[in-house]
Amino acid sequence: MPEKIAETSKGQDELLPAADPETALVVEPGSASTKARSLWSDAWHDLRRSPLFLASSALILLLIVMAVAPSLFTSASPRDGDLVNHYLQPPNWSHFFAADWFGYDIQGRSIYARVIHGARASITVGIVVTILVTLIGGVLGMMAGYFGGLLDTLLSRMTDIFFGIPFLLGAMVILTSFEKRAVWTVILALAFLGWTSIARVARGAVITVKQADYVVAARALGASTSRIMIKHIMPNALAPVIVVATIALGGYIGAEATLSFLGIGLSEPTVSWGIDVSDGFAQIRNAPYVLIIPSVMVSITVLSFLMFGDAVRNALDPKMR
Repeated sequence: MPEKIAETSKGQDELLPAADPETALVVEPGSASTKARSLWSDAWHDLRRSPLFLASSALILLLIVMAVAPSLFTSASPRDGDLVNHYLQPPNWSHFFAADWFGYDIQGRSIYARVIHGARASITVGIVVTILVTLIGGVLGMMAGYFGGLLDTLLSRMTDIFFGIPFLLGAMVILTSFEKRAVWTVILALAFLGWTSIARVARGAVITVKQADYVVAARALGASTSRIMIKHIMPNALAPVIVVATIALGGYIGAEATLSFLGIGLSEPTVSWGIDVSDGFAQIRNAPYVLIIPSVMVSITVLSFLMFGDAVRNALDPKMR
């Protein structure tokens, strides 16, 4: 009997084609092909290969280093002026990273030093305002989208009221009520009016996610509301919120510069690109570089964050693939 079984198995082996070791596909249990990638891993995989993301990230990193440690780029003071020797002295383009590289303004202050030190106020305003509006708008939008009913109606109507207030006009009205306007004053004014877009995006994302099968199953198994919100809804509704927040960050930096240019935003002795643009506007005919150089820095900063936001949107939005 064992001999018949051996012969039968031998005959079946002869009918099977021999495996070619060169063409055989070997999949190891721990290899990457056996692991399913999430939305975030797919997004990071795309971002690492995006020239737009790499270029914008390099510029943003440089700007953040300038804001955190301006002494690495210049030892000149952004506030001390020398009216005798440096009154509206033109730029000396051959003196790289020197105090007179970009020339001097009407008060004899180094424009290069003010450009370096002015990054702190603009970057701080943009990042902190973005964090605040994301927290405020995200929480209110998630509550409105998840609970619905009367709470959704009240929060949605409150969002519509704030949407009806023009952003810059409302910020001007708020800031004119303060005699001294520091960085935190501008931050709170912009955050008070800027959370509405995030709230609407978060509300729509939560309404879509809460109808998914895994959320319904978690609710049927008796999971608490906080667990469902944190474990299931928030991770899956976070992508559109991050996209809107990263794109809006550049807009907040531009808004701060605009308010400072109008004389309603930051005020002396704070060093700000908007203040320098405002001071240089009066000298546009005699010394246009006083106006152009800080204006270019504002444009580069806003463009860097907009490029970063576009790259993140392309990576997180499946329709953009």
